[in-house]
Amino acid sequence: MDISEVELIATSSFGLESIVARELKNLGYNRLTVENGRVVFKADLSAICRTNLWLRTADRVRLKVGEFDATTFEDLFEKTKALPWPELLPENALFPVDGKSVQSKLFSRSDCQAIVKKAVVESMKNKYKSDWFKEDGPLYRLEVSLLKDKATLTIDTSGAGLHKRGYRHSGSGAPLRETLAAALVLIARWKPDITLIDPLCGSGTIPIEAALLGQNIAPGMNRNFASEEWPIIPKQYWHEARRETHELVDYNHHLDISGTDISPDAIKIARNNAVEAGVENLIHFQVRPLGELSSSKKYGKVICNPPYGERLGKQPEIEELYRQMGKIYAKLDTWSWYTVTAHEGFEKLFGLKASKRRKLYNGNIKVQYYQYFGPEPPNNS
Repeated sequence: MDISEVELIATSSFGLESIVARELKNLGYNRLTVENGRVVFKADLSAICRTNLWLRTADRVRLKVGEFDATTFEDLFEKTKALPWPELLPENALFPVDGKSVQSKLFSRSDCQAIVKKAVVESMKNKYKSDWFKEDGPLYRLEVSLLKDKATLTIDTSGAGLHKRGYRHSGSGAPLRETLAAALVLIARWKPDITLIDPLCGSGTIPIEAALLGQNIAPGMNRNFASEEWPIIPKQYWHEARRETHELVDYNHHLDISGTDISPDAIKIARNNAVEAGVENLIHFQVRPLGELSSSKKYGKVICNPPYGERLGKQPEIEELYRQMGKIYAKLDTWSWYTVTAHEGFEKLFGLKASKRRKLYNGNIKVQYYQYFGPEPPNNS
């Protein structure tokens, strides 16, 4: 099937929509609309390949099949059936249906899923002249999303979430999701020629995401996606998109990135993760307590995700850590500092009001990204 243009949805955590939109624009996709938790954009089929490979902060990329008002189950069935499913799904497609409903008359997710499944089957029957489908072929995970009686039907092109880069097989404590780690680096406006330190690096996600960004390594370069098996996307598109990821890597760019942690086990995990990501030579990991934070560089950025203290009894320990951070960071008074935490009293404990705050979500936890801007380095530094 020849599809000259499709409508795609890059989903994201709340607070990251504008970052995802910036990434899409950098990839050349300018016809976009930013909405809550997603960016909708129009492009050709090759964009499915390129966005899955390149997006650092999106959760996944969905193909929008249709959108319509639905206040009754009959509406949902008939309007879903009228969509061009046979043009998108091969006869052997495996197409499970997920669902969600918010402030809609059709509030039963299981009923909506069953009706959409039935409607798609009916649509397929007309094309393939069959009453039964094996569903032993490529995966097309459908979603029916109902918001205020508007139904949106999409197909997931990604498979596993885009945060699954493939390098992290084990974590230390509560590891930061890769997409959020990348977002913290991008929001901080870090550039490859700027020194970066994560003094509480845990399993190393922030330094690793910075290294991938610093050498322009596509985060999806070493993984597969559900839509790679779709007949409607020419294999040539995937070959070209993957070739582009290799051609645009800048292996010659020297990076000054460090990750330190008081835990030897955490540093061991971080080093293993960096090896899996192929960036072990770009990051200096070291067992070091926070109190020994230092640098010979006059300018740089400190980016970290310290413990939040949700566990009972941990709060006093966490609050003392934040007080120490304020005193220790003060030694790097010409640097910029960035900290993400769910603790609402961070600024008071740290001892300084942030230059800027940004509300984000680490999983289901609402957090604030506290940004402290140091002086601008001179151009020749």
